[in-house]
Amino acid sequence: MKKLGLLLLLALPALAQKKGAALPRPKLVVGIVVDQMRYDYLYRYWDKFGSGGFKRLLGEGFSYESCHYNYVPTYTGPGHTSIYTGTTPSTHGIVGNNWFERETGHVTYVTDDHTVRAVGGTEAAGQMSPRHNLATTITDELRLATNFQSKVIGVCIKDRGSILPAGHAANAAYWYDGSNGGFITSTFYTQALPDWVTKFNGAGHAAEYLSQPWNTLLPIAQYTESTPDDVPWEAAFKGEAKPVFPHDLPALSATPPAAVKANEKASGEKQPAAPTRNLDLIRSTPFGNSLTADFAIETLRQEQMGQRGQTDFLALSFSSTDYVGHQFGTTAIETEDTYLRLDRDLARLLDFIDKQVGKGEALVFLTADHAADQSPGFLEAHRLPGGGLGTAPMRDSVQRALVRAHGPGKWILDFENQQIYLNRPLLLEKKLELAKVQNEVAEILRQQPHIAQAISATDLQRNAWPVGLSMYQANGFYAPRSGDVLFVMSPGWLEAYAYPVVKGTTHGVSWAYDTHVPLLWWGWHVRHGESAEEVKIVDIAPTVARYLHIQEPSGCSGVPLLEVLH
Repeated sequence: MKKLGLLLLLALPALAQKKGAALPRPKLVVGIVVDQMRYDYLYRYWDKFGSGGFKRLLGEGFSYESCHYNYVPTYTGPGHTSIYTGTTPSTHGIVGNNWFERETGHVTYVTDDHTVRAVGGTEAAGQMSPRHNLATTITDELRLATNFQSKVIGVCIKDRGSILPAGHAANAAYWYDGSNGGFITSTFYTQALPDWVTKFNGAGHAAEYLSQPWNTLLPIAQYTESTPDDVPWEAAFKGEAKPVFPHDLPALSATPPAAVKANEKASGEKQPAAPTRNLDLIRSTPFGNSLTADFAIETLRQEQMGQRGQTDFLALSFSSTDYVGHQFGTTAIETEDTYLRLDRDLARLLDFIDKQVGKGEALVFLTADHAADQSPGFLEAHRLPGGGLGTAPMRDSVQRALVRAHGPGKWILDFENQQIYLNRPLLLEKKLELAKVQNEVAEILRQQPHIAQAISATDLQRNAWPVGLSMYQANGFYAPRSGDVLFVMSPGWLEAYAYPVVKGTTHGVSWAYDTHVPLLWWGWHVRHGESAEEVKIVDIAPTVARYLHIQEPSGCSGVPLLEVLH
């Protein structure tokens, strides 16, 4: 006891000194999420990266080389939410990009909110908010910790990549509307776009990017990390004969006047400055990332983020990598070129952050919301296991089996997120026990080729699953929104919505190619180095909380990553 008292007395001067000093925090936090970025891209394209982007983050920062997601499905909505809440869908409730609502009998979208209105764009694109997220985010907690003095803004081409990270208490969240080529928001945040956003949109940046063909940044022969340009498993742009360079963006983005009028008719009102070009095309090109970087830099500049005496937070997500990956696959020249161009966009963003707040004054982390499988055609061409499973044939086979067992009826209401939603009112009408039918369906699925596991929601909830496939499913399961039967496809197999034609790739499963993502830290009080320790995506938010000396998010289940902390 005396020894403890002596230690406390010795500590008092240090504590008093710390108490009297200003609380050390970075001036700015920038969270960067690269949509569909596999961990191995950091090194696959290493020789082609410049010195100011990914290499700077690795060379000056800290890298966790074994960062994984610990739930399924690994999609954009759940990914962004889990990064910023520090917990899994079982707690925050974002179980997919879409899910079936039993109350309404309809599928809902992750950021749909018809209680708000669009600001700066069409109602279809703008009626969005974070209301479906059931937990606070690290960005919410920063606002709370500073009595709402900190400024939090989300930026992304995708609405869900901006809204979900920015959180419930954000000052703003902006996303892209291809109908007018501008960044928009909703009345959840404000009643009118700031003048600077209106000015940025009016400059026509999207149209300018689409005014030139997409050709490779380097001579195409140098893309030795990728497959040849013309392979059968890549999908061409609509209007192209083949998915090869150069992609004639001016021609591909041309929109006939009739299509513009149809858009106006569908919206019910005349659209302001309706474009005569398909400006939504930019999403599927690397220039969507460049446009995002342009807008992010302008956001930092105009909102004076990191210069106001409080820690501000920019939640930034690059989504064109996902669109390109889905269309062309993981080994395409288009994918490599997109990452080489993103590397340059990151370099100018980091340079601007240095200029705006000073070197070492900003805390930056970079990760991904999920990774991706190889293209089924690529796997087949190289005699590797994997392929595409048709979701419609799988659903139909289960429906037919239930009709044979229990008679006519629409037994399946939805097939979503590798889950089956049964017609519970029909089961009640037929006096069938829900758990028994769930197990029947699980057994039917287990008999399907290339299904590694199927489990009923009842069994999933009755047991604890610390490891294995069921652990991933349990962490991704939220009963009010999840299905009745959950399944896992064998390694290498993916959902093929256009089956039997399988182009490009997708993601969503618990195998390492979908769960393993980069995690880089850079800037304020980040020590240089790397770690091979396996960490989880839910550890990011509590690590930021530890850096900022604030409360972790309300549902947080992750732990601070001590190796990166000074």
